[in-house]
Amino acid sequence: MLHTPSGGAGHGAAATDSGLMSIGTVLNVLREEFPEVTISKIRFLEAEGLIEPQRTPSGYRKFTVDDVERLGLVLRMQRDHYLPLKVIREHLAAVERGEDVRLPVLGRSRDGEGASEPPGVPTVARIGRAELLAAAGIGAEELAEWESYGLITPVEDGVYDAEAATVASLVVELGRSGIEPRHLRVMKAAADREAGLVDQVVAPLRRHRNPQTRAHAEARTKELAGLAVRLHAALVQSALGVRLP
Repeated sequence: MLHTPSGGAGHGAAATDSGLMSIGTVLNVLREEFPEVTISKIRFLEAEGLIEPQRTPSGYRKFTVDDVERLGLVLRMQRDHYLPLKVIREHLAAVERGEDVRLPVLGRSRDGEGASEPPGVPTVARIGRAELLAAAGIGAEELAEWESYGLITPVEDGVYDAEAATVASLVVELGRSGIEPRHLRVMKAAADREAGLVDQVVAPLRRHRNPQTRAHAEARTKELAGLAVRLHAALVQSALGVRLP
């Protein structure tokens, strides 16, 4: 069994008499630490084989406390260590085999040399081209096509923001349902506009001379990004006339 560190998502979870939780309950528990998490994200991690919740005879997902702790661990490895899902999956498998393994860490400095940044200035996680291709399970031609659509953009030659691995995995998942990368350009355009709105709010804080104010800008950006993601999900559900369980 995998345990999250103290204060992890499994504590204080509301469960049924059988000790199982619905996906909605799991979402509420995880959002205490991961406000940006969505039901779609949980389902995606299940589809990628990182969790295996039980199913009722009618097909509803039911999660144990261990499932929630595992989800928290996966989300924490993505957030704190900027690891692609392939690396996370391999790490969890090694832990389950009883191996003493350490988490690999992708470069987080701006120049890739591990240089420190001034207080309050966020570092940028980096992932190499080969790592990105391996994490998403795609070829160089596919990546080049996605870059031509603006879905993934290198920060410099052969180096990407680590979030590109998540984007790539989601593009692959949507492709399995017949949604081609070229169809996703409208989503990228919408995301850019949303990011622009957030940036307008936090830009004055980022330019401030006070390091604490600049650090507050980073926290404020994450908060607004989380709200924007939740609003976007709600608007899509409303437009489709569906409600996720």
